[in-house]
Order: sequence, then C-alpha cells, then structure tokens
Amino acid sequence: MFALLEAERQALAAIDLERIVTCADGKMTLCDAIEGRGAELDEESRGILDSVLRLNDVNRKLRNLIAANVQSRLTALSGGNSVYEARRTPRQREIPARA
Repeated sequence: MFALLEAERQALAAIDLERIVTCADGKMTLCDAIEGRGAELDEESRGILDSVLRLNDVNRKLRNLIAANVQSRLTALSGGNSVYEARRTPRQREIPARA
C-alpha cells in the first residue's frame, strides 16, 4: 500500500491520469482484501494502516489542490465562465464509509 500511495503521489505530480487511475484501482483491491480482517490484525498492522490512512489523506489533499488549480485555469481560459463545476447534492459528494 505504501508503494501504491507513493506511486499515486508521483502520478499526481506528473498529472498522469492513467497512473492515477491504476493506483486508485490498486488501492481498492488492497482495501477489499483487508476489509473483513479487522479482528485478525495485530497492533503492528493497525499502526501500519494508521500510517497508510495519513498518507492517503495527504494524497487526497494534493488531488483537491490540483483539481482546484485546474478549475481556476479553465475558468480563466474560458473568460470567467465556470467550465467545470460539480453540481451535486452534499449527499452525492460523500464517499460511503466502509464498515
């Protein structure tokens, strides 16, 4: 997972969409594999997962900054009209938490 998060960060820095999607798919696969094993995890594994969560949060913030930057550039290039604007209800924007 650490390698995937580092690869994702590099893909974000390079704005490499294919690698970003590949990393996201890899993260989902690993999360699915880990999902039902909460009771089986020892203290060290839980600590590692906590570190992974923090790294993923850093990558999420980076994705959001890049998206805001792209949106502002598109708006500037289009003469002030918002070209891309996510129009969703707050509920649609939420990512469901995994149990």
